[in-house]
Amino acid sequence: MIKPDILSILQNKIKRITMDDSTNILVGPITLPVNLDGETVTFKWYSWLKATDVELQGGDSKEATELLISRLSSMNLAEGQQSSVLVYGDFEDSDEALIRMHSICHTGDIFGSKRCDCGFQLRQSMKMIAQHGSGALFYLANHEGRGIGLFSKAMAYILQEEGYDTVEANLELGFADDSRDYRDAISVLQHLRSKPVTLITNNPKKMEALKAAGMNTGKRVPLWGDVSVFNEKYLRTKVTRSGHLEAVPDADFFEGRVAK
Repeated sequence: MIKPDILSILQNKIKRITMDDSTNILVGPITLPVNLDGETVTFKWYSWLKATDVELQGGDSKEATELLISRLSSMNLAEGQQSSVLVYGDFEDSDEALIRMHSICHTGDIFGSKRCDCGFQLRQSMKMIAQHGSGALFYLANHEGRGIGLFSKAMAYILQEEGYDTVEANLELGFADDSRDYRDAISVLQHLRSKPVTLITNNPKKMEALKAAGMNTGKRVPLWGDVSVFNEKYLRTKVTRSGHLEAVPDADFFEGRVAK
């Protein structure tokens, strides 16, 4: 039996976002002070869980929340990963807001790997959002390795060490070049904000996904940097094979003198 005070505390922090074939259970906001280059910046943090169980989709009633809490310890969520979003400023009502759809990168975001630019993009986009005054960073847990998962990414890295590029490695392992899906994140975005957004990205596929979902996202801010000898081929492949924008694959860019 869930204690009434526990149920009361959690009830107004849990919302359900209904989609065509599933429901996203959104938890938050939670105050999250973050260290950005020695300065404490306070975000609002949310996490969401995709619920395919019909019983857990049953609206925002106390009964549905109680059922969720009662099942939580048996759902073994630590074996998987859940996505989340950091929200800054008056995200709902501000006229302009920056959005970053950031794919989880265990090696880059956590270990600081120089094989990619993901860790740089994560930190830099958070700074950009805070400096702008309003925005949200979506941290997408099922997007590791462009959607192939961490273990498969490790095998793709082995192929890359033998000369294959990022796209070739994914294809040789039986995956698409990019199998990421943004529908769940977009449903949360639409729940949190209906006004126009500016997307921080070099990837036109992210722009297309938001537009296809009906989001007003006519603006884009590029995010290139942290170029090194370790990720030069990776960045070139993004431009020449994956269609990423605003990076000119010339010597100046890849030597880090120009970040276009």
